[in-house]
Amino acid sequence: MLRMESVSKTYSRRRKEVCALDNVTLNIARGEFVAIVGPSGSGKSTFLLMLGGMLSPASGRVLVDGVSLYDLDTEERAALRRKSIGFVFQTFNLIPYLTASENVQVPLMLAGVDGNEKTERAAELLGRLGLGDRLDHKPSELSVGQQQRVALARVQANNPPVILADEPTGNLDPETGRAVLAFLEEVNREGRTIVMVTHDMRAAEKAKRIIRLVEGRVHSDEARGAQALLA
Repeated sequence: MLRMESVSKTYSRRRKEVCALDNVTLNIARGEFVAIVGPSGSGKSTFLLMLGGMLSPASGRVLVDGVSLYDLDTEERAALRRKSIGFVFQTFNLIPYLTASENVQVPLMLAGVDGNEKTERAAELLGRLGLGDRLDHKPSELSVGQQQRVALARVQANNPPVILADEPTGNLDPETGRAVLAFLEEVNREGRTIVMVTHDMRAAEKAKRIIRLVEGRVHSDEARGAQALLA
């Protein structure tokens, strides 16, 4: 479903070239739950942004269901992202002047869903995450954990087959972090592909596969649990 073919990316910093990804090739199958780990500066965020169609490689190809993301024009790539990929960010990226319900409805609005269906879908998703009584609250009226749950509801609004999560538990207390991971496990069991960048090995252990990046290269790629037994 997701594939990188000989992908490299470099940045210029203080007149020096820094290699964020170095000739990475790998496949992520439909329905996998993959954790991307590694030290700071190992290329984790670059990896996730490239999979999500938000950062073009210097060389190589990134494919989603056989479609080469960066061979599409900007509008085509944006349309593919809206249809196929949901993002969960550490900073939530909620719109501060919109309510929880309205924040969840944003991707539905962009997809052209009508008003009643948008409202009902948002209420359903927020209720599933224990926020049925917070539909009309703005982000400033919600706790950090509640804001993250609104972000999780929003990412599901269009039923994307792929969810990319960047440190989804990084700003959360342990109890809320566990709830977020349980939610990701649940939607993975429903068939969604999860790719999660994390520095927390306890969070990474919830995944079925752990890919470790070091200096922009795949240092190890470990299947876990039932996947490992079938390998």
